[in-house]
This record gives sequence, C-alpha cells and structure tokens, in this order.
Amino acid sequence: MHDANEPNPVPQAPRPFVIPCRDLTFEAPWRWLRLGWRDLRRTPALSALFGVVIVLVSAAISWLAWSLGRFALLATLLSGFVYVAPLIGVGLYSVSRGLLAHRTPKLADSFVIARRVLGHAGVFALIQIVIVLIWSRSGMMITAFIPVQAGDTGALAEFLLIGSAVGSIFAAITFAVTAFSLPMIADRDVDMVTACISSIHAVLRNKWVLAEWAAIICAFTALGFATALIGLGLVMPWLAYATFHAYRDTIDASDWPLV
Repeated sequence: MHDANEPNPVPQAPRPFVIPCRDLTFEAPWRWLRLGWRDLRRTPALSALFGVVIVLVSAAISWLAWSLGRFALLATLLSGFVYVAPLIGVGLYSVSRGLLAHRTPKLADSFVIARRVLGHAGVFALIQIVIVLIWSRSGMMITAFIPVQAGDTGALAEFLLIGSAVGSIFAAITFAVTAFSLPMIADRDVDMVTACISSIHAVLRNKWVLAEWAAIICAFTALGFATALIGLGLVMPWLAYATFHAYRDTIDASDWPLV
C-alpha cells in the first residue's frame, strides 16, 4: 500500500531513439590519432599483447583463405575475422576507457567488457556479414552484366568504373554503421540497433570530417598490410584507441548508463 507521506517517484524522461552527436572540425581526426598514440605509449605491454593477437589472427585467416581456395575465401574471412574482430576491438576500447577513468587497464577488464557485450558483438557481426554478402552478390552481378574480354579496354574501364562506384557505396555504408557503434556498446548500456543508427546519424551529420577519418584508417591499414601484416600489430591498437576517442568526442551518450 502506498504511503501518502512518501513522494511520488519522478518518471524518467524517455531517451531519444538516436543518440545525439556533436559537430566536428577537420582537425578532430588528427587529435584522435594523438590521443590514441598517447594511450598506446601508456600501455605498451597490453597493447603489444593485443597487437600480437591481431597479427596471428590475421596471418591465420590469410593462410586459411589461401589454402582453401577462392570459394572458401569469403566464408573463411566471415567466420574468422568478422566474429573475432569485434571482441578484440571491445578489448582495446576498454583500455582507453580505463585510462579515461584514471584506472590502470588490465587484461581482465577487457575480458569482462567483452563478455558483457558478447551478444551485441554477435549482432554486429551478423550486420557485417549481411553487408558483405550483398556486396559480394553485387560484384557477381556486375561481372555477369559487363563481361570483360581480353584486350577490350573499353569494357574493362566500364567494369572498373561501375565496380568501384558500387564498392564505394557499400564501403560507405559499412563505415557509417561501424564508425561508432562498437565503442558505444563497449562504453554505454545501449542496444546494437540504437548504436548503429546513432553511428549512421553522426556520420551523415559530419560526413566530410569522417570521410577524412575513413581515409586515414584506410591509409594506416594499408601500411599494416604492406609490411606483411606485421605492422598491424602497431596500427590496429593505435587506431582502436583513436576510434574510442573519436566516439567520445562525437557521440553525446551521457544520458545512457555506463556498462
């Protein structure tokens, strides 16, 4: 029975479906890189451990893809990288998260966060798989509609032009969905759908700045691959830390509780 002397609880205002974001400047991506490098230097041992794992996983997936042949390539990449990468990413985000909270990051903290968001990471991986499968099917359709014969430079140019345009569209969609969604669920108690939609909203609102950020990510990743995957051990932790700072700088999730 309700006591008349007790104050009625104040109902909480409903949260918006899309988490608000801030406007960014073109200097922001370079600031994120500086902050990510600072985190890397503050946690050399833990970062090196994650880096070794990333290099070994990348090498194992590449070897399997090469050994199993072309038709098994897509399945190998999807089952290996798409499922493992989100968990490694969440572990790296927890390092920057701990440093921002003035705590000494530990490997156990990364496992705790990864276990908490395991279901969300599965949804994230499923979204990635759907996008990649549609992307792959689009490539097959382009090949079917624009057959390229040996020596036909006109058809080859048309194929490359249309293929690049379609690929760019899917790459942009993938980046918009993933830019902030994974660090968001590693930091806040938010569902994956809200995180993905909020990430897309933030990218559309800051499209040119985040296009710059996407170009930087591509360039650094290419450097990692150019060193026979060894450079990924440095580049991936650095970019992960920078991505977490990008999320904190862009998304205003203060109304959502911390995980």
